[in-house]
Amino acid sequence: MFLYLKMILTKIGLINFRNYKKLHLKLSSGINIFVGNNAQGKTNILESIYLLALTKSHRFGIENTLIKIGEETAKITGTVKENKIFRDLEIQLTKQQKKVLVNHTEIRRIADYITNLNVIIFTPDDLDIIKGAPQIRRNILNIEMSQLSRNYIQIYNEYSKILKNRNEYLRMMYINHLSDENYLSILEEKLIERAIQIYQFRRSFLERINKKIGIIFENITGLSDLSIHYEPNLDLKNYTDEEIRFQLISKFKSNRDREISQGTTLYGPHRDDFSFYLGDENMRLFSSQGQQRLAIICFKLSEIEIFKEDTNSFPILLLDDIFSEIDRKKKNKLLKYIERDIQTIITTTDLKDIKKSILEDAKIFDVCDGNVTERKMEL
Repeated sequence: MFLYLKMILTKIGLINFRNYKKLHLKLSSGINIFVGNNAQGKTNILESIYLLALTKSHRFGIENTLIKIGEETAKITGTVKENKIFRDLEIQLTKQQKKVLVNHTEIRRIADYITNLNVIIFTPDDLDIIKGAPQIRRNILNIEMSQLSRNYIQIYNEYSKILKNRNEYLRMMYINHLSDENYLSILEEKLIERAIQIYQFRRSFLERINKKIGIIFENITGLSDLSIHYEPNLDLKNYTDEEIRFQLISKFKSNRDREISQGTTLYGPHRDDFSFYLGDENMRLFSSQGQQRLAIICFKLSEIEIFKEDTNSFPILLLDDIFSEIDRKKKNKLLKYIERDIQTIITTTDLKDIKKSILEDAKIFDVCDGNVTERKMEL
C-alpha cells in the first residue's frame, strides 16, 4: 500500500500578532483543539497559521489590523516537518511591507514561498462560498490551486497583469477616441493563451472534486448526489483549446464597443463561477444553512484527497468553529473522518458532544483573553 507523507506544523510562534504579545506553542501531529469563549483569540491562532502558509489572511480586507495595537512590527514563525525534513518559516510584518523567510533566508517571490506549508481552512464565513458573490468562489479556486501548482500561480499572475493592461487600454480608447486596435489584438492574443490554460486547470480541478465530494458527503450526512457545476461565462461544451480560443475571439469582437464604453473585459476566466448542487437543486436556493456548511466542509475534505494525489502529502486542516449547526452524530462522523492521517487544528466554544475517544487522542488548549494553556484531560 502506498504511504502518503504527512505535513506537520510542529510549533507556532507569535510576536505582536493581533491580541498576542508573545506566544509559543508546540502542536500535536493529530488533532489540536482550542477551546474558549468568543473574542478570546482562538481564531487569531488559525489566522496566523494560514498567513504563515499563504502570506495573507483568510479575513479579506483587514491586513492593516494584523499588528497588535500600539506596536510597529509583528512576526509569525513556525516549523514544518515533512518526510523527516524540517523547514523554519517566518513572516515579518510592518505597516509598510511584508517579508517571508524559509530557513532564515528571505524569499523574494511569493510564488516561490507558497507550498512550503499547505493548509485547508474552513471558517463560518465560508458559507459565502455558496451564498456569496462569484468573486469569492473564484478566489477559493485560485488559493487552493496555487498551493497545488506553481505553474498555475505563474499563469494566473500573468493573466491578471495582461487583463489589467487590456482594461486600461480599453479606457484609453474610450477617453481619447482611439480607433487603432493593433495593440488591443496583441494583448488579446496573450490573454487568450493564458485563459485557455486557466479554464483547463479549473475544469480539471472541479472534475476531480466531483469524483470525491459526493461520497464524502454521503458518508457524513447520508444524503447523496452532491456535486459542483462549473459555470464559465462562455458557452463551452468540449473545453478544447480550439473551442475556448474561438469563443473568446468571438466574444471580444462582438462586444468590442461595449467593452470600450465600459472600460473592462467582459469575458474570460476572471468572470468564472461554480455552484453546489444537491441532486438537481442549487444549494444556494434550496438547502439549509447546516447542509450548506457540511457541503463546504466536504468540498475542503475533497481537496485533501487531491493534495494527497498531487503531492503525496497531507495538508494541515484548520477548522474554525465548525460545530455550530451540526448535530452530534454528524459532528463525530466528521471528526472520525479527519482524524486518520491529517494534522487538524480546531477552534470551538466547548467540547460538548465530542466523543471521549476523540478527546483522549487530542491535544486541548484553553484560550482566554490572549492567554493559551494546555489542558491536562481527566476523562
